[in-house]
Amino acid sequence: MTTQKTSARYQATMVAILSLNFGVLFFDRNALNFLMPYVQPDLKLSFSQVGYLSSALSFTWALSGLFIGAWSDRAGRKKIFIVMAGVAFSVCSLMSGIASSFVMLLGARLLMGAAEGAVLPISHSLVAAEVSPQRRGLAMGVTQNFGSNFLGSFVAPVVLTVFAATFGWRHAFFLAGAPGLICAALIWFFVKDPERADGEGGAEDRLTLAEAFKHRNMILCSLIAVLLVSYLVITWAFMPLFLTQVRGFDPKAAGWLMGALGLSATVGSFVVPAISDRVGRRPVMIAIPFLGLMIPFGAMYLGGSPWILAPVFFFGWALNGIFPLFMATIPSETIPARYVATAAGFVMGLGEVIGGVFSPAVAGKAADLAGLPAVMWILAALALLAGFLGMGLHETAPGKMRSALQDATEFAPV
Repeated sequence: MTTQKTSARYQATMVAILSLNFGVLFFDRNALNFLMPYVQPDLKLSFSQVGYLSSALSFTWALSGLFIGAWSDRAGRKKIFIVMAGVAFSVCSLMSGIASSFVMLLGARLLMGAAEGAVLPISHSLVAAEVSPQRRGLAMGVTQNFGSNFLGSFVAPVVLTVFAATFGWRHAFFLAGAPGLICAALIWFFVKDPERADGEGGAEDRLTLAEAFKHRNMILCSLIAVLLVSYLVITWAFMPLFLTQVRGFDPKAAGWLMGALGLSATVGSFVVPAISDRVGRRPVMIAIPFLGLMIPFGAMYLGGSPWILAPVFFFGWALNGIFPLFMATIPSETIPARYVATAAGFVMGLGEVIGGVFSPAVAGKAADLAGLPAVMWILAALALLAGFLGMGLHETAPGKMRSALQDATEFAPV
């Protein structure tokens, strides 16, 4: 571990660059979802095909996180993997813009998922190695949620829908792809690989899935990931269509509403993980998922203008703030530190494979059979189940663990 050898200034700089990079990555990943009201009629896509496009990216994203994340732990070199991914996902965004059929667009999304999937677990492993444990929750929250939600969920729907309305959806994809090259350069010049302790790394130094799942927290975090990744990708894929086709909002208004989710998650990237640093991971993991019920029920039953829905979307999307907790923070506080990228890759990969791959296809089929309101009921069920699973987690926050140890020592019999 190198947290004692790096300055607070470097830690803050590294987290800021990694957050920006993941934000640009999510701008690219989410671009198709926000542009779908333009893409679907142009390419004559069914709801099932909309779901398949989301599932395809999640599938290769998951495989990349599982295998390349573990590879980076064994190699001991993190930076080069993220730099290469930045170049690759920028190229894939350009490929999406030139797609003229469902098959071409599907191929572009498969390649994009493969390029992007390992970025998050490797980024979290850098944070775990360099940032002090007392600020780990906040640092991981900013790394995963601040840039991704400000750029990918707030700026993207607003800018891309306006750009597509003016210049066409293909040019909007070209706009989305360019910043990844800049981020790759920033990481190359300003982020360094952490030092490796003696005995770490190598082909034999690995964490197996069986060893990881000896820990209850790893099992529960993976199950919660399945549920909430499903919630996330279904919302991205189908909420713009629900807002335009069922609620009757125009694409720009729907874009602003989706932007409210991004603004909420940008604020939540600081607030939710920081609260967990103070009160513990478990209470936050129990309470926050229930707020996610606000979004599907608000979308279905709250009438009036889109601006009435905006506060409901804002507070309901606080659910996004716990993603760094179950994907990285709790696993990193449960298993040995040198396996953080592998553990985060396991949780994220299983969430993406089971939740991200299958859930959009299931939701798309449900929409084809019963209409888009069926998708909203699926979202409500996912949030409810995640909240109940959070009750089974063991507390891991360093501050809370120290307090518990002190209390046990103070009241122990002499």
